[in-house]
Amino acid sequence: MSQLWNKLPVLLCVIFISCGFIDLRPIGMEIEPDKSDSLLPDAYSPVILKFDTEMQKDDTEGIMQITSDIGSVKGDKHWEGNNLYFVPVQGWTAGIRYTLSLFGTIHSADGREMRIDRFISFYAINKNSPPVLESYSPLGGSSIGTKSVIFEFTFSRPMDKNTVESALTIEGIGNKSFEWFDDDKTLKVTPEKSLSPWTMYKWNLRESAKSIDGVPLPKTYSDYFTTDLDLTLPKVTNVYPALFVDGCWYPTGINLEAGLQSGQGIAVSFNKPMGENILRSLRFEPSLTGRTEMLSENSIVYIFTKDPEPWTTFTLIVSSDTKDSEGLKIGSEYRINFSVDIPYLNVLSVTANNGQQIENFSAMNNILPVYVDQGTGLITLSIYFSMMFGLEEKLNSPQKITLSPFFPRTLPPSALRYVHWISDDRLFLQWEGLKPSDDVSHYYKLTIPGGKGGITSGAGIFMKEDLVLYLEAIK
Repeated sequence: MSQLWNKLPVLLCVIFISCGFIDLRPIGMEIEPDKSDSLLPDAYSPVILKFDTEMQKDDTEGIMQITSDIGSVKGDKHWEGNNLYFVPVQGWTAGIRYTLSLFGTIHSADGREMRIDRFISFYAINKNSPPVLESYSPLGGSSIGTKSVIFEFTFSRPMDKNTVESALTIEGIGNKSFEWFDDDKTLKVTPEKSLSPWTMYKWNLRESAKSIDGVPLPKTYSDYFTTDLDLTLPKVTNVYPALFVDGCWYPTGINLEAGLQSGQGIAVSFNKPMGENILRSLRFEPSLTGRTEMLSENSIVYIFTKDPEPWTTFTLIVSSDTKDSEGLKIGSEYRINFSVDIPYLNVLSVTANNGQQIENFSAMNNILPVYVDQGTGLITLSIYFSMMFGLEEKLNSPQKITLSPFFPRTLPPSALRYVHWISDDRLFLQWEGLKPSDDVSHYYKLTIPGGKGGITSGAGIFMKEDLVLYLEAIK
């Protein structure tokens, strides 16, 4: 009797179950991974909840959550029979500790329920420790120059190049090159162009940068530096005439305001080494043609295509955008006025074959008597110039000098018969066909042309204006 009494609860449960009142059987469940600090083999290994009976899917999926230090993990959940699978959308990240949280009440399809409160930590791929950014340069908050800047980042472990280069941003810098050293633990970044002066640069290295075995940085690194090491603005220190001798340009020792001589260039010096744009920094008003060359790291020379016109005031302008080697601008235009101390070509005297000579030319003194050979109509003139003529100018200038009938207009034309340079500054000319005076004086007009289109002695030196003489042809 006592034995039957002891078995009564069990018998009552069987009776109640058989009558459809309550099913007290527990729901069987297995978890993969089932132990803390387990390791999933690859990036898309599933987390699995295995049940021994069919479950109500919605509330079962609702109790399942996976997180890490960087937030909740998004994944796809699907059922294979009575097993619930969780596969991360973006895959597991190596070295990251994940936590599977199962908290709440779930129900089987036949109405049984189970309260769950489980937390399981796990890793995927590997359990390696994360890499650390051990050092970098330029140092945070430091002042540097703008030229030949190289950024350097040193990590505690070999890194995956692509993820690091993609994760690194440096504000204000465009194209750049990457070089890796020390078994991929040190990265050097070289900007394609020099940095801008007096500028704050910020860099950022996101935690998406990974070691060679796929473990990401534990955090985002960032810092800044400024390019204000050089605080001295460039400025013009001297502008002076320069003369080219034996392959070099030398200062003439004369102030530019005193005048520029023929064949000279203009040198400009600065207080510090200058940048490349210095070669495009000069202009003139009125405009002058030429080219600019470097004399030294802090000076240039402007070489004129031809001598500027004399008796004209020019302005040399150094642009306000002119930069030194660090990229600092001079800030405001530099201007200086100058003129060209190049004398005009002059005729000192004209001598006829009869010895008559004119030296002081004026409207009141411009008639020169000349003897004319009655048989040939020959006359000769000797013209004495104020400057020496070059070879090419000796050939061209006589062709520009003209002798034409003036009065009376019925006079026959003359012809140039003979040309000879007695010296570099004395020209001998002979014409024929002139008719000497009879009852009426005969005059011929001698024109030595001036201006840019007239005769030149070389290097752009010309007469200011035409010289006109009237030759009186006498027997």
